[in-house]
Amino acid sequence: MKPELAEMRVVVVGTSGAGKTTFANALVAAMNLQHTELDQLHWGPGWTPAPTEQFVRATAQAAAGQRWVMDGNYSVVRDQLWPRATHIVWLNYGRGTVFSRVLWRTIRSVALRTPLFHGNRESWRSAFFSKDSILLWSWKTFTKNQRRYRELRASGQFAQAQWLEFHTPQQAEQWLASLRQR
Repeated sequence: MKPELAEMRVVVVGTSGAGKTTFANALVAAMNLQHTELDQLHWGPGWTPAPTEQFVRATAQAAAGQRWVMDGNYSVVRDQLWPRATHIVWLNYGRGTVFSRVLWRTIRSVALRTPLFHGNRESWRSAFFSKDSILLWSWKTFTKNQRRYRELRASGQFAQAQWLEFHTPQQAEQWLASLRQR
């Protein structure tokens, strides 16, 4: 393994539905990293959010190692992750790509009754008829997330990390393929 990849710590961000966890899982397979899905730390049984202090502590503990990938958009834990990151991967796909992904993921999850974090499951009601719908959340936060990550990148605050911004799933896959060849 190349020295610059020996201590690889990657944060994967992007609007809900972009494919952060799928990308992180592919990166784990390519680089043998420890993966933590921030939703897993944030959501408890019954879709109850973890207390902030507990979430921050659990995230800091997960980020204590030298080889990891974390996926999620939680600004409350940014200070535990981003200063230690060697790479920040921004899945900045178009709204059509993101929304079609989150729509099909949600339909599949509801139809198959797929258990998520701590036994939680999505329902037709929560997915399509609730103000807390992941579909609505993804749509409403799309532009805000693009602006936020563009500003964070431009700020230079996390200049120690290599920023990788992918505009298409094909770009992300090409980068992953390049890692597999190392």
